Amino acid sequence: MKTMNTILAASLTLALTACANNETKTSNQATQQETMVKNLNNDDLYEVHAEGRLYVFDDKATYQEFLTVGETSYRQTFIGTGPHGQTVVFGMTSKDKKKHYSKIAGYNLYHGALAAAEVFYGEARLDGRIYVFDRLEDMKAVREIGEASLRYTDIGSGPKGETVVYVLRGDNKKVKPVALIEQFKLRNNI
Repeated sequence: MKTMNTILAASLTLALTACANNETKTSNQATQQETMVKNLNNDDLYEVHAEGRLYVFDDKATYQEFLTVGETSYRQTFIGTGPHGQTVVFGMTSKDKKKHYSKIAGYNLYHGALAAAEVFYGEARLDGRIYVFDRLEDMKAVREIGEASLRYTDIGSGPKGETVVYVLRGDNKKVKPVALIEQFKLRNNI
C-alpha cells in the first residue's frame, strides 16, 4: 500500500510539474508572439506625396523629421515604381539602414507583403491635405486613385491649418470617426 501511495504521489507530482512547465511554455510563447508582433512594425504607415515622389515611412520619428527638414538621413529609392510613375523613397531609421530593403516594414506594408496590424493607423499628405486611415487597404486605394470616395472632412484642423480627410468605408460612412480623430490629434500633438 505504501508503495502504491508513493507511486501515486510521484505521478501526481510529475503531472503538476508538467502542467507548470506547460503554463511556463505557453506564457513564454505568448511573450515571444507579442514581441514578434511588436517587431513587425506593422501598426502604422506614413506617406508624403510631393514633387513627383512618394515618401513612405514606417517610423513616426523619421516621418516627423522629414516633415521638419524635408529629407531623411537614410533612405532606399526606387525610381519610377510608384502608382503614377513617381519615384518611391522609403525613409529608414539608422537601425534599418544596414538591412536589405525587403526586410523593412514600410517596404513590405507598401507592397502588400506584410499584413497590417488589426489596429492600424495611416497618414498620407497629398495635395495639401492630410488623409487619415484605420485600414491599410483604404490607404492603398487613395494612393492609387488620389482621392477618398467616402470621407469625413475637417477643414483647417491639421497641425498647420491643413484640411484633414478621415477616410471612411461603406460600414462606417454615416458615423463621425471620433476614435480616428482622437488618434490623429494624439499623434500630431494637437
